[in-house]
Amino acid sequence: MIPKKIITPIVLAGIFCFMLGLSFAAVPLYDLFCRVTGFGGTTQVSNDIPNVVLDKKISVRFDTNVNKLSWNFNVKKNVIDVKIGQVSRAEFEVENYGKETTYGVASFNVSPSSFGKYFSKIGCFCFEKQKLEAGEKARYILTFYLDPEIVNDLSTKNTKDVTLSYTFFSSEY
Repeated sequence: MIPKKIITPIVLAGIFCFMLGLSFAAVPLYDLFCRVTGFGGTTQVSNDIPNVVLDKKISVRFDTNVNKLSWNFNVKKNVIDVKIGQVSRAEFEVENYGKETTYGVASFNVSPSSFGKYFSKIGCFCFEKQKLEAGEKARYILTFYLDPEIVNDLSTKNTKDVTLSYTFFSSEY
């Protein structure tokens, strides 16, 4: 029989190693959880388009913001009515009105957050570093669809409008 004086430190070291491993795994596991469930308004990324287009329409509102950049950031149409399952596009315009080259990264959020798992992006400029020279203008396109499964979820079944909010943040890295 092994004495308690030897077992206790071994068990404590094992618990420490297990907790250390969990702390490193927490970020990728949380990211996976958000992408699978749409938690916190996390949208989906899709390579396929749905086979079904429903007659039901949902109004998609776009909100644009800039944080610590000398940029104008606007969407061409603030609201578009989208048929569920139909591939849609939104066009954004960005202008650097500053006197030097700057870099930005756009992040987004979907509200209501329960809608995030049904908002599928096919093409997006978000989370990619964008460079604008002084006085330069650029156009960015978001291509997306609303997953037809939205009508089978009790929390989103009666949703009539959704807001997609984009914010460009300064990124010098």
